[in-house]
Amino acid sequence: MKKGKSYAINEVQLPDKVSEPALLYAVRQNTIDSMHLENLKNISGLKDDILSHSLNLNVKTYRSYKTKPVSMKPYLQEHILGLLSLYKHGISVFGGQELFNEWLAKDNYYFDNDAPIDFLTTISGIKYIDDRLTALEYGDNI
Repeated sequence: MKKGKSYAINEVQLPDKVSEPALLYAVRQNTIDSMHLENLKNISGLKDDILSHSLNLNVKTYRSYKTKPVSMKPYLQEHILGLLSLYKHGISVFGGQELFNEWLAKDNYYFDNDAPIDFLTTISGIKYIDDRLTALEYGDNI
């Protein structure tokens, strides 16, 4: 497991771990607009349909957000920052985007035998995945 590097996306310093206070602070202190979706796509390597599903958007809306900078509702800003922070942490733990995505896609006992990627649709699901990553860092067999 490799230690991660610090990511700053569009002048926003991402929290190291997904936590409500850190996400709340980041949303309140920064302008999170639709251009962060391109950063999310780049850091995650996920396809538009998976990202749009994770953000609870239809694909058409997701793609329209990517065409020009548009302000977003705070809950969507928080969700985007949560996913960006999760990927920052996951890449740090697994050493790369591909390995982290493989882990996310596999059914996992700790996720009620579902794939962790199915938990990306809520902030609490993102937080749970992040907590499992922390456990993995400290030797849990996840």
